Amino acid sequence: MLLPLTRQKFEQVVPLIATGLQYKYYWGKFSNFLQRLLISVVAVVVILLVTFVFKLEFASIVFVVGVVSAFFWLWYPVFQASMRNLQCRRYKYGGFFRGRVLDWWITDQLIGKTETVNNKGELVIVENREKQINLELGDDTGFRIEFVAPLRSAHKVITRGQIAEMVVMSNRPDLSSIEEFSDIYFPNRDLWISDYPYLRRDFFNEIGRRLREDQQQKPRRRRRVED
Repeated sequence: MLLPLTRQKFEQVVPLIATGLQYKYYWGKFSNFLQRLLISVVAVVVILLVTFVFKLEFASIVFVVGVVSAFFWLWYPVFQASMRNLQCRRYKYGGFFRGRVLDWWITDQLIGKTETVNNKGELVIVENREKQINLELGDDTGFRIEFVAPLRSAHKVITRGQIAEMVVMSNRPDLSSIEEFSDIYFPNRDLWISDYPYLRRDFFNEIGRRLREDQQQKPRRRRRVED
Protein backbone atom coordinates (compact mmCIF):
# COMPACT_ATOMS: atom_id res chain seq x y z
CA MET A 1 0.00 0.00 0.00
CA LEU A 2 1.34 3.37 -1.04
CA LEU A 3 -0.71 6.44 -0.14
CA PRO A 4 0.19 10.04 -1.00
CA LEU A 5 0.65 12.48 1.88
CA THR A 6 -0.46 16.08 1.81
CA ARG A 7 2.34 18.61 1.83
CA GLN A 8 1.39 19.59 5.37
CA LYS A 9 1.63 16.00 6.62
CA PHE A 10 4.87 15.45 4.74
CA GLU A 11 6.49 18.49 6.36
CA GLN A 12 5.24 17.38 9.76
CA VAL A 13 6.86 13.96 9.60
CA VAL A 14 10.07 15.28 7.96
CA PRO A 15 11.01 18.20 10.26
CA LEU A 16 12.99 21.23 9.20
CA ILE A 17 14.84 21.70 12.48
CA ALA A 18 16.75 18.78 13.97
CA THR A 19 14.96 16.52 16.43
CA GLY A 20 16.63 15.15 19.53
CA LEU A 21 17.44 11.84 17.82
CA GLN A 22 18.88 13.65 14.80
CA TYR A 23 21.00 15.88 17.03
CA LYS A 24 22.29 12.80 18.84
CA TYR A 25 23.15 11.17 15.51
CA TYR A 26 25.33 14.09 14.41
CA TRP A 27 26.77 14.67 17.87
CA GLY A 28 28.83 11.59 17.15
CA LYS A 29 31.50 10.08 19.31
CA PHE A 30 33.73 11.80 21.85
CA SER A 31 36.38 12.27 19.16
CA ASN A 32 33.86 14.19 17.03
CA PHE A 33 33.09 16.46 19.98
CA LEU A 34 36.80 17.12 20.52
CA GLN A 35 37.22 18.06 16.86
CA ARG A 36 34.38 20.57 17.06
CA LEU A 37 35.68 21.94 20.34
CA LEU A 38 39.12 22.43 18.82
CA ILE A 39 37.59 24.32 15.89
CA SER A 40 35.73 26.56 18.34
CA VAL A 41 38.89 27.35 20.31
CA VAL A 42 40.95 28.06 17.19
CA ALA A 43 38.21 30.26 15.71
CA VAL A 44 37.92 32.35 18.89
CA VAL A 45 41.69 32.78 19.09
CA VAL A 46 41.86 33.87 15.45
CA ILE A 47 39.06 36.39 15.96
CA LEU A 48 40.78 37.86 19.01
CA LEU A 49 44.12 38.12 17.19
CA VAL A 50 42.55 39.75 14.12
CA THR A 51 40.63 42.19 16.30
CA PHE A 52 43.78 43.12 18.25
CA VAL A 53 46.12 43.42 15.26
CA PHE A 54 43.79 45.33 12.96
CA LYS A 55 42.03 47.18 15.79
CA LEU A 56 38.57 46.53 14.42
CA GLU A 57 35.88 48.90 15.62
CA PHE A 58 32.85 46.76 14.79
CA ALA A 59 32.49 45.59 18.35
CA SER A 60 28.94 44.26 18.03
CA ILE A 61 29.71 42.26 14.87
CA VAL A 62 32.91 40.87 16.35
CA PHE A 63 31.03 39.88 19.50
CA VAL A 64 28.34 38.02 17.54
CA VAL A 65 30.90 36.22 15.38
CA GLY A 66 32.87 35.34 18.50
CA VAL A 67 29.84 33.88 20.27
CA VAL A 68 28.85 31.84 17.19
CA SER A 69 32.41 30.54 16.89
CA ALA A 70 32.70 29.76 20.60
CA PHE A 71 29.57 27.59 20.50
CA PHE A 72 30.36 25.90 17.19
CA TRP A 73 30.78 22.59 19.03
CA LEU A 74 27.19 22.88 20.27
CA TRP A 75 25.18 24.12 17.27
CA TYR A 76 26.98 22.42 14.38
CA PRO A 77 25.15 19.05 14.82
CA VAL A 78 21.85 20.96 14.57
CA PHE A 79 23.04 22.56 11.34
CA GLN A 80 24.11 19.22 9.86
CA ALA A 81 20.81 17.51 10.68
CA SER A 82 18.75 20.46 9.46
CA MET A 83 20.59 20.53 6.14
CA ARG A 84 19.95 16.81 5.68
CA ASN A 85 16.28 17.32 6.49
CA LEU A 86 16.13 20.17 3.99
CA GLN A 87 17.38 17.84 1.25
CA CYS A 88 14.40 15.56 1.91
CA ARG A 89 11.91 18.42 2.07
CA ARG A 90 13.02 19.56 -1.37
CA TYR A 91 11.16 16.62 -2.87
CA LYS A 92 7.77 17.80 -4.01
CA TYR A 93 5.75 14.78 -2.91
CA GLY A 94 5.73 12.27 -0.11
CA GLY A 95 3.88 9.02 0.48
CA PHE A 96 3.12 6.59 3.27
CA PHE A 97 4.19 3.06 2.42
CA ARG A 98 3.01 -0.07 4.20
CA GLY A 99 4.27 -3.41 3.01
CA ARG A 100 5.87 -6.59 4.26
CA VAL A 101 9.36 -7.96 4.61
CA LEU A 102 9.94 -10.11 1.55
CA ASP A 103 13.50 -11.06 2.43
CA TRP A 104 16.40 -10.05 4.65
CA TRP A 105 20.11 -10.88 4.87
CA ILE A 106 23.29 -9.77 6.63
CA THR A 107 26.37 -8.33 4.90
CA ASP A 108 29.74 -6.89 5.91
CA GLN A 109 30.40 -3.32 4.77
CA LEU A 110 33.89 -1.83 4.55
CA ILE A 111 33.65 1.54 6.34
CA GLY A 112 37.34 2.46 6.44
CA LYS A 113 40.96 1.39 6.59
CA THR A 114 43.60 2.05 9.23
CA GLU A 115 47.35 1.87 8.65
CA THR A 116 49.50 0.64 11.51
CA VAL A 117 52.93 -0.91 12.08
CA ASN A 118 53.42 -4.36 13.59
CA ASN A 119 56.24 -5.56 15.85
CA LYS A 120 58.48 -6.23 12.85
CA GLY A 121 58.15 -2.68 11.58
CA GLU A 122 55.97 -3.74 8.69
CA LEU A 123 53.09 -1.62 7.48
CA VAL A 124 49.77 -3.34 8.12
CA ILE A 125 46.41 -2.19 6.77
CA VAL A 126 43.49 -3.00 9.04
CA GLU A 127 40.04 -2.97 7.48
CA ASN A 128 37.19 -1.62 9.58
CA ARG A 129 34.00 -3.47 8.74
CA GLU A 130 30.45 -3.11 9.96
CA LYS A 131 27.68 -5.68 9.80
CA GLN A 132 24.58 -4.41 8.05
CA ILE A 133 21.05 -5.68 7.70
CA ASN A 134 19.57 -5.69 4.20
CA LEU A 135 15.80 -5.65 3.84
CA GLU A 136 13.63 -6.13 0.79
CA LEU A 137 10.15 -4.70 1.30
CA GLY A 138 7.17 -4.95 -1.01
CA ASP A 139 3.39 -4.97 -1.30
CA ASP A 140 0.68 -6.61 -3.40
CA THR A 141 0.99 -4.02 -6.18
CA GLY A 142 4.54 -5.10 -7.00
CA PHE A 143 6.19 -2.09 -5.35
CA ARG A 144 9.67 -3.00 -4.07
CA ILE A 145 12.26 -1.24 -1.90
CA GLU A 146 15.69 -2.40 -0.73
CA PHE A 147 16.92 -0.91 2.52
CA VAL A 148 20.30 -1.11 4.27
CA ALA A 149 21.10 -0.12 7.86
CA PRO A 150 23.70 -0.94 10.54
CA LEU A 151 22.90 -4.23 12.26
CA ARG A 152 21.70 -4.02 15.87
CA SER A 153 20.82 -6.72 18.38
CA ALA A 154 17.16 -5.62 18.33
CA HIS A 155 16.93 -6.63 14.66
CA LYS A 156 16.88 -10.33 15.55
CA VAL A 157 13.07 -10.15 15.92
CA ILE A 158 12.63 -9.32 12.22
CA THR A 159 11.09 -12.10 10.15
CA ARG A 160 9.77 -12.47 6.62
CA GLY A 161 6.17 -11.39 6.27
CA GLN A 162 6.25 -8.74 8.99
CA ILE A 163 4.44 -5.48 8.33
CA ALA A 164 6.77 -2.53 7.73
CA GLU A 165 5.98 1.17 7.31
CA MET A 166 7.96 4.13 6.01
CA VAL A 167 7.78 7.45 4.17
CA VAL A 168 8.87 7.66 0.54
CA MET A 169 9.79 10.81 -1.39
CA SER A 170 9.38 11.68 -5.04
CA ASN A 171 9.18 14.54 -7.52
CA ARG A 172 6.21 12.93 -9.27
CA PRO A 173 2.65 13.35 -7.97
CA ASP A 174 1.79 9.69 -8.63
CA LEU A 175 4.91 8.51 -6.72
CA SER A 176 5.84 6.37 -9.71
CA SER A 177 9.54 7.14 -9.19
CA ILE A 178 10.87 7.02 -5.64
CA GLU A 179 13.93 9.18 -5.06
CA GLU A 180 14.45 8.72 -1.32
CA PHE A 181 12.90 6.91 1.63
CA SER A 182 12.99 7.19 5.40
CA ASP A 183 13.73 4.86 8.26
CA ILE A 184 11.48 1.81 8.65
CA TYR A 185 8.98 1.17 11.43
CA PHE A 186 7.66 -2.25 12.47
CA PRO A 187 4.37 -1.53 14.30
CA ASN A 188 3.95 -5.07 15.62
CA ARG A 189 7.31 -4.81 17.38
CA ASP A 190 7.42 -1.05 17.97
CA LEU A 191 10.84 -1.21 16.32
CA TRP A 192 12.64 1.36 14.17
CA ILE A 193 15.43 0.49 11.75
CA SER A 194 17.56 3.26 10.35
CA ASP A 195 20.96 4.74 9.90
CA TYR A 196 19.69 8.31 10.16
CA PRO A 197 16.35 9.00 11.93
CA TYR A 198 14.58 11.06 9.26
CA LEU A 199 11.10 11.24 10.80
CA ARG A 200 9.21 12.89 13.62
CA ARG A 201 8.18 9.58 15.05
CA ASP A 202 5.22 10.87 17.04
CA PHE A 203 3.57 12.30 13.90
CA PHE A 204 4.41 9.22 11.85
CA ASN A 205 2.97 6.84 14.44
CA GLU A 206 -0.24 8.87 14.52
CA ILE A 207 -0.61 8.61 10.74
CA GLY A 208 0.05 4.88 10.82
CA ARG A 209 -2.39 4.36 13.69
CA ARG A 210 -5.21 6.12 11.83
CA LEU A 211 -4.61 4.11 8.68
CA ARG A 212 -4.59 0.85 10.64
CA GLU A 213 -7.89 1.80 12.28
CA ASP A 214 -9.39 2.62 8.88
CA GLN A 215 -8.34 -0.78 7.52
CA GLN A 216 -9.89 -2.57 10.50
CA GLN A 217 -13.19 -0.71 10.07
CA LYS A 218 -13.59 -1.31 6.33
CA PRO A 219 -14.28 -5.10 6.53
CA ARG A 220 -16.89 -4.47 9.25
CA ARG A 221 -18.67 -1.96 7.08
CA ARG A 222 -18.73 -4.40 4.16
CA ARG A 223 -20.25 -7.11 6.32
CA ARG A 224 -23.00 -4.78 7.43
CA VAL A 225 -23.82 -3.94 3.83
CA GLU A 226 -23.92 -7.64 2.91
CA ASP A 227 -26.18 -8.38 5.83
